[in-house]
Amino acid sequence: MDPMDGGMRYTPGSSDKDWDTAVTFLPASDNKKLEKKRGPGRVGIIVGLVILAAVLALIIGLLVWHFHFRKDLKLQKIYIGSLRITNEVFVDAYENPESAEYKNLADKVKDQLKSMYSEAPELSKYYMGSKVQAFSEGSVIAYYESEFAVPMGQEAAVDRAVNRLTEAYSSKIRRVQQGPLVFDHVATSALDTRLFSKARTNLRFAQHTRSSAEETIKSPGFPDQPYTPNSFVQWQLRGDPGHVLKLSFDTFYLENNCSNDFVRVYDSLVAMDEHLMAEKCGFYSPSNPLTFISSSNVMLVTFVTNDNGNFPGFRAGVTQIPRDSPDLACGGKLSGGFGNFNSPNFPSYYPPRKTCQWDIEVPTGKFIKLKFPKFMVSTGSPNCPGDRVQIADKSPLCGQQPANTMVTVSSNQVSVVFKSDSSQVDRGFSGTFETFEPSDPCPDQFQCDNKRCVKPSLRCDGWNDCGDSTDEKNCQCDVSMIQCKNGFCKPMFWRCDGVNDCGDNTDEFNCGCKTGEFKCKNDQCVSEKLKCDGKNDCKDGSDEEGCGREICKASTFACSNGKCITKQNPVCDGQDDCGDKSDESNCDCGKKAFSASRIVGGQDADVGEFPWQVSLHIKNTAHVCGASIISDRWLVTAAHCVQDDPKIKYAQPGTWEAYLGLHKQKEKLQATKRFLKQIIPHPYYNPYTYDNDIALMELDLPVTFSRTIQTICLPTSTDVFPTGESVTISGWGATREGGAGAAVLQKANVRIINGTVCNELMGGQITSRMTCAGVLSGGVDACQGDSGGPMSYLTNGRMYLAGVVSWGDGCARRNKPGIYTNVPKFRAWIKEKTGV
Repeated sequence: MDPMDGGMRYTPGSSDKDWDTAVTFLPASDNKKLEKKRGPGRVGIIVGLVILAAVLALIIGLLVWHFHFRKDLKLQKIYIGSLRITNEVFVDAYENPESAEYKNLADKVKDQLKSMYSEAPELSKYYMGSKVQAFSEGSVIAYYESEFAVPMGQEAAVDRAVNRLTEAYSSKIRRVQQGPLVFDHVATSALDTRLFSKARTNLRFAQHTRSSAEETIKSPGFPDQPYTPNSFVQWQLRGDPGHVLKLSFDTFYLENNCSNDFVRVYDSLVAMDEHLMAEKCGFYSPSNPLTFISSSNVMLVTFVTNDNGNFPGFRAGVTQIPRDSPDLACGGKLSGGFGNFNSPNFPSYYPPRKTCQWDIEVPTGKFIKLKFPKFMVSTGSPNCPGDRVQIADKSPLCGQQPANTMVTVSSNQVSVVFKSDSSQVDRGFSGTFETFEPSDPCPDQFQCDNKRCVKPSLRCDGWNDCGDSTDEKNCQCDVSMIQCKNGFCKPMFWRCDGVNDCGDNTDEFNCGCKTGEFKCKNDQCVSEKLKCDGKNDCKDGSDEEGCGREICKASTFACSNGKCITKQNPVCDGQDDCGDKSDESNCDCGKKAFSASRIVGGQDADVGEFPWQVSLHIKNTAHVCGASIISDRWLVTAAHCVQDDPKIKYAQPGTWEAYLGLHKQKEKLQATKRFLKQIIPHPYYNPYTYDNDIALMELDLPVTFSRTIQTICLPTSTDVFPTGESVTISGWGATREGGAGAAVLQKANVRIINGTVCNELMGGQITSRMTCAGVLSGGVDACQGDSGGPMSYLTNGRMYLAGVVSWGDGCARRNKPGIYTNVPKFRAWIKEKTGV
């Protein structure tokens, strides 16, 4: 029988214990050292006075330095800008910084900038000089860098003065009379401090793409070696007049933390924030590439690295496209009963400074329904001041909208206008339009108050499918749902979980505990055996109160220094909440290679989407179980995968081979294969109940991490994964009950299910070391062959190993969730055995 088929209930004594740190007191080596000393003599007094005088002199010196000399310390401030010269015509020589024409015009620009800064006393006294970085067409645009030496404490005043001066020159066409140049459209911004450092290696390249040829840019050393540390590289890219540039990354693999290594793409020839299209790091799949289009014939790419953690890097192709190319066209007239429209370059990034208008007309007597299956338009904020989609006189749309966002128009004509500003582009949107009868806006569907249409089956199912909850109001619930007094229906597995899901606390009424259970202060019920066991089984920690010890509550995080953090999910969120950084240690884990759902009802995962997933094979045979990478030597799997049977010695390391970085089972030769050094099943694993169903595997050789091989984060022993939260399962198991295993790694999203409800559904077989997850309506689940694989939970941008696929009653059956080993319960044991 496969372990996924179920078992009898049996609960042995818990072996879990907190990972305690011992304190050792060292004895004195010489008892005389502990004896009371006599008072100091005359020499001691003199020495003490000398030391006191020296300390006073030091303090006085520091105060004098602070109040007198420190004011002379100056900081380097660099401002990047551009201006348009209206009385010059661009010539090819302006592309070459060594040409006489370039130098002559650059000198004029520097004189003009000096004159401009002299108008502001706050700037003229700190001004050090300017450098011209480049020229481009239109008539001639000059890109420059200005340096100021600013006394400490005056940085904000200088920023304000630069902004005032820029606004003065940009608010009107200012004709400068004291120099030979006439210019307007002045723009200036402070240079990002990460882009300049005297300690960094600086490289600069200039490339001009002509005709239809493709230029290539790549990180230093690519593809033969990782990119160089502590460097700053920039590429000034140009195209011919009348063209725009298209930058396409066919490979992009950097460190995940953008504060360390990053690429920035600008719609300019200098690094001005107001022309920053995007800042990127991490990994992007070739199937979901990064592609950017400029608004003119210039573009700047900058690449910054710190002094450690370097990765393979990137390569990109640069081509030019005629500005009037049909590929860049957008907007126009649309008519008929159905049609579609997309933002420019969708699904890649739309260009900055773009305006598109679609005028849509449907037959007379019909109304228009607009739907956006995908919508990612820059970053949203109230009133959408940047990039936005405007539909008639309705509120503009921006940011990331839910899939299939719908807008209805009570007319047979409407204009849809898309506008992007000069910075921060995104992937854009896909849109459709169709007609509907004014008297029946949602044929055969339920109409939400926000005009969205949803399937009738989604009405009163406990989930907010409309987005405004109107599909869940005034409901008559069936016996499988909680009937809230306020008219809502909620899933039964939310009953008595200590969370007010109804909003009026109906789901938490009449939650008495059974015989042998302890009632927590939050009305949660836990086994009496769990009281005072050193672990917070109640979510509020009340099962550990009055036990003669102090521990952090379950809703807090225990720091290494003994501090308890009440902040939600403080681990690896980039902030040192503990004060000793213990909540930010061991955080190089759980990052998907990129962002893109056992698995019945799932879909194909993308290459590298779950880089911690392992395929376990009996030597020279097919896939048997899954596992998760937690370090370069250790894997976590299920104990039931490593139990001997009469034919195969599953408990012996020599039986197995592990494939890491595998995506398709038929591509084993392209994956990293490792043999096992040892297998450690949990000592209290029960083969009849699958309690304590967890095991560790040590690899014979450490693995090298890559974009397809990474560790998943381990949760802390106090982590709780809330009922109703979405988790992800993955594996090569059967795609239907009794079916064959999957050829391609599968993924699916399921939800955590209340333990009390799950225990009722599974006939009382659930222990505190198990977690239930699934879709109670059926159709999505783990299955045979997924055992040992991960159930992962996303928090603070990282994936955590919340559970290990353990067992279930069949696969994807209604009201039969999957059962997973609760990894936080075994955190101390994992630490004890592996050191991870």
